[in-house]
Amino acid sequence: MSAYIVFGATGGIGSELSRRLVARGERVLLGGRSTERLRHLAEQLDMPYEPVDANQLSAIGQVFDRADVEFGEIQGVVNAIGSVLLKPVHRTSDEEFEQTLQINLMTSFAILREAAQRMRKQGGSIVFLSSAAAQRGMPNHEAIAAAKAGVEGLARSAAATYAPRGIRVNVIAPGLVRTELTRSIWENEASAIASTEMHALGRLGTPEDVAACAEWLLDEAASWITGQVVGVDGGLASLLPRRKA
Repeated sequence: MSAYIVFGATGGIGSELSRRLVARGERVLLGGRSTERLRHLAEQLDMPYEPVDANQLSAIGQVFDRADVEFGEIQGVVNAIGSVLLKPVHRTSDEEFEQTLQINLMTSFAILREAAQRMRKQGGSIVFLSSAAAQRGMPNHEAIAAAKAGVEGLARSAAATYAPRGIRVNVIAPGLVRTELTRSIWENEASAIASTEMHALGRLGTPEDVAACAEWLLDEAASWITGQVVGVDGGLASLLPRRKA
C-alpha cells in the first residue's frame, strides 16, 4: 500500500484521481482550498485532508507535515491546482499575470521543493499538470501558456537533478477538459463546437482521461519514465484540427 498527496483534490481531475487511487487500496492525503468540499470528499473516501491556499506558499509544507503524521512517508505527489485566464496580453493586468504565475508555477515550485526534500531517501513520483497551450500557440493564452511552460521547464530540470535519488518528475499537458474550471468554455455551444473541432480526435477531454494518465505515472509500471511531458490532449498540440476524411 502506497501513500500519496493530491493537491487540488476537489477539482475535476484531482477528485477523479483520488477516487482511483483509493479504489485500488492506496492512501491519499487530500489537499485543496475549500475546507467544506475537502471534508465532503474525505468523508466519501475515508481519507485525511488538509486545507491549503495556493497563494500561501508556506502552507504547502503544512500539507507535507500532515502526510508525515498520517503516513510516515509518501511515494508520490500530484499537483492538480490550476487556473485559466483567456485574455490577449495587452488586456492582461499585472495582477492577473502575477496571479496566474502564482497559482500555476509558484505553487508547483513550492510543492516540488517540499517533495524533493521528503522523498530523497525512498524516491517516488511527482506529477504536474501543464497545458497544450504551452506547446502550441493559441490566441489569448499568453499568461497561462507562459506559466505552464514554466512548469514544464521546472519539471525537466528537477527530473535531471533528482534522478539519482530515484525521484521521477513528469508532466501531463491536457487539451480542453470538461471540468468546473473550464465550464464557461464548454457550456457555450459555439465555443464548445469550435474547441472540439480543434482536437483531432473530435471530442473534449474528461477528468477520467487525465486522471488515468496521472495514476499510471505514479505507478511502478512507469518506473522508467521521467522528465517527460505527456500530451493527453486529443491531438491538440501536435496534430492538425479535425477534418472529415
